[in-house]
Amino acid sequence: MQESTTSTDFERFQQDAPKYAAYLETPEGRLRIDLAFANLQDFLPQDSHSLRALDLGGGTGALAVRLAQLGIEVTLLDGSPAMLDIAKRAAAQAGVSEKIALKLGDVTQLASLFPAGSFDLILCHNVLEFVGDPSAVLRSAARSLRNSYGMISVLVRNRPGEVLKAALQNGDLAAAERNLTSEWGDESLYGGKVQLFAVENLRTILRESSFTVALERGVRVISDYLPPAISRDNEYRRIFDLERRLGMRPEFAAVARYTHCLGHRSGSPAR
Repeated sequence: MQESTTSTDFERFQQDAPKYAAYLETPEGRLRIDLAFANLQDFLPQDSHSLRALDLGGGTGALAVRLAQLGIEVTLLDGSPAMLDIAKRAAAQAGVSEKIALKLGDVTQLASLFPAGSFDLILCHNVLEFVGDPSAVLRSAARSLRNSYGMISVLVRNRPGEVLKAALQNGDLAAAERNLTSEWGDESLYGGKVQLFAVENLRTILRESSFTVALERGVRVISDYLPPAISRDNEYRRIFDLERRLGMRPEFAAVARYTHCLGHRSGSPAR
């Protein structure tokens, strides 16, 4: 049984926008963004400057700004005016305001917000965890992509990673046991619940939503569990490089905190 996203979920995204922006400045938040963007760069074509992208639930614009700096036209859709305000400031500071369109809206209403075939690339990062019907969001995403060149990037909370986090980071064996089979885990930043995904389940949802996965990566395999003696700030580049190597190897990606899948709308030609 899937839980539904409620008005309370959207209220916490509005009220806690500054908290989320601050989290993205921490080593953990930076790693999630930096690793996901590096994976995207591995996947995007060399002539990506001509693409039109949609960042679903793009929040503070951390990824939208980076895509805009590549020359990509980005529409950032988010249901929180506070998040969009932060994104607007970030775009202005980066000098890419003309490349980013900010739109207030609910990702679950995507099908009614844009005409079919409006985009070449859709980012759906840490969105499916907070909606009641992830498949419906992905089907709407497929509809919003161009048939001839539709790409998607999906980042979700990985269930095995939540098991390890509960046991190794929090020392909570009961939570680790629950997370082995639970569809929902605890959201530490916002509070409340967050949906957990097994990679096999995510592959199935993507396939049934008309997507073919071309690339799978793990994001944050070991960085959450490093001992305090290792400085996350001073050793950031070294940790990032190691995480990149681990995330490319299936045996390590399987237990990462996040699963990152990149692919094409089924029937779209490969790069």
